[in-house]
Amino acid sequence: MLTALAEAHEQGKRMVSICTGSFALAAAGVLDGLRATTHWQYVDEFDRAFPAVSVDRDVLYVDEGNVLTSAGGCCGIDLCLHIVRRDLGAAVANRIARGLVTAPHREGGQAQYVPAPVAVADDASLSDTREWALQRLGEQITLRQLARHAGLSQRTLMRRFTEETGTTPLQWLLDARLGLARELLETTDHPVDRVARDCGPGTAANLRLHFRRALNTTPTAYRRTFGS
Repeated sequence: MLTALAEAHEQGKRMVSICTGSFALAAAGVLDGLRATTHWQYVDEFDRAFPAVSVDRDVLYVDEGNVLTSAGGCCGIDLCLHIVRRDLGAAVANRIARGLVTAPHREGGQAQYVPAPVAVADDASLSDTREWALQRLGEQITLRQLARHAGLSQRTLMRRFTEETGTTPLQWLLDARLGLARELLETTDHPVDRVARDCGPGTAANLRLHFRRALNTTPTAYRRTFGS
């Protein structure tokens, strides 16, 4: 098996591991000199066994071009959606995520799950507040409004939100708005100014700034690549 993995890598094939599958790629030499991750329970063992690999302990997945690794099993879904998004665009990835009933893109790293598991969407979950915000991305949404909707203080909201999503409320809003902007750029011919208004950044200049920071491209260039 290791020989087959090494040969596939030499041929330029895309190599992807989920959870402890990274041990197989590392044993085949595929990860030498690269960043990689694995499940948090085995990351120390991995680090000792493969000193030629740079281990990233606090991520859901690592993209090194043609070699990609994910942390725990559920992070494999994040990684696969990332691959779809990279190849086919956000609209397709979002559609698949809706079918899986999962978030199109989760922020944060696996450290948020050590030792506690992923938060359960029960009566104490902030899922209703996140859904409320997703329906209003084109509007101005403040931390105070989110806290009021959740019936919490702003400080408690910040703590609970980070526990459930791995990121802050405002960063989560920005990521959601960028996701909507990408989908609008792919599926409509709306001018960039209108896309910016509909998804929340407000102006085309702000949208270009966020696209450059998050995606290293511009809305126009993104549309040329993924627009239908």
